[in-house]
Amino acid sequence: MADDGPLRIIHCFRSPIGGIFRHVRDLAEFHAKAGHDIGIICDSLTGSAFEDSLFDEIRPYLSLGLVRLPISRSISPRDLFAFRESYREIKGLRPDVLHGHGAKGGAIARLIGSALRVNRYRVARLYSPHGGSLHYRRNTASGLAILTAERLLEPLGDGLTFVCDYERDVYEARVGKPRVRAERIYNGIHDRDFETVHPREDAVDFLYIGMLRDLKGPDLFVDAFARTERLVGRPLSALMVGDGPDREKYAQMMLQRGLARRIGLLPAMKAREAFALTRNVVVPSRAEAMPYIVLEALAARKPVIASRVGGIPEVLGPGSIALTEPGDAQSLAAVMAEAISDHNWFGKAMPEPAAFKQAFSASAMSSALLGLYRDILAGQDGGKRHAR
Repeated sequence: MADDGPLRIIHCFRSPIGGIFRHVRDLAEFHAKAGHDIGIICDSLTGSAFEDSLFDEIRPYLSLGLVRLPISRSISPRDLFAFRESYREIKGLRPDVLHGHGAKGGAIARLIGSALRVNRYRVARLYSPHGGSLHYRRNTASGLAILTAERLLEPLGDGLTFVCDYERDVYEARVGKPRVRAERIYNGIHDRDFETVHPREDAVDFLYIGMLRDLKGPDLFVDAFARTERLVGRPLSALMVGDGPDREKYAQMMLQRGLARRIGLLPAMKAREAFALTRNVVVPSRAEAMPYIVLEALAARKPVIASRVGGIPEVLGPGSIALTEPGDAQSLAAVMAEAISDHNWFGKAMPEPAAFKQAFSASAMSSALLGLYRDILAGQDGGKRHAR
């Protein structure tokens, strides 16, 4: 019989940027409003003033607090400090649920949760890859090591959650068939985000918004933009919004190609603010799981042009004319040119709004995860409810 009382839920992840951070923020808000106690443990080395402002917005929902400590991206001896400090903080917070997001967050949640279980504390240990280590392959030494670590850590958890069918399929192919409970629960968008964002009068033709790193394809965006201008035979305009390790490289790329006056470069901002600055959103990623930016743009009724990677075809539809070949600037340019040349393109390319909202709402996502938490806890025999 499931316990219907409030739960103490801690989310563990490394970098407070991008889709994982958005995912956790939404879960924190919805579960806190449902009467549960929420806490976050994440890295203190990444993020900017923009991310700090996002933390300020969710602090009222974090009754268990926010703990930030150094967590490196790659495996290093410093991880011992991160795990030791995380264990001390988590044990003191007496969680019912430890939910790890991304490879490092998943390791923290499962290892520390298992240490608590050894002491007969009842705690649900969950892991959501969000792409992360699944971008690696076994044909490289680093990929083999990371995917082997994933397999070894799996029995230390009680459940896996995947944000799309693609992510679950890749996990099975590269890590192995899950030996613990595994559920596909789509990312979801808050009801307040399902409002049309109309473009300003001075809106640009195309927007890239996200991390400025090669995996996300900003270089492809710049290349495809130049090709699109040649295809349509006139100057166009674009914006790149975001922060990341390769920002200066892309700025230099635009200068070298003579595009600096037609492609603006702005720091990270809220997606809906950026959507008002454009007529079309471009997602040129080389790899993804289920990117929030696609969901956010569709909820705002913005046309989306995206690579055929990860779970994006599950959102736009596998046969959508808005999908382009990953890593192919010419394919991307062809769709970009079509989007601004065909006045009926939006209606032909975008999913039906009602069906999209039903499948990708944050309320459905949070309810499904809460049910999974309770199921796992109800199936655990004996032990104390909280680590006191």
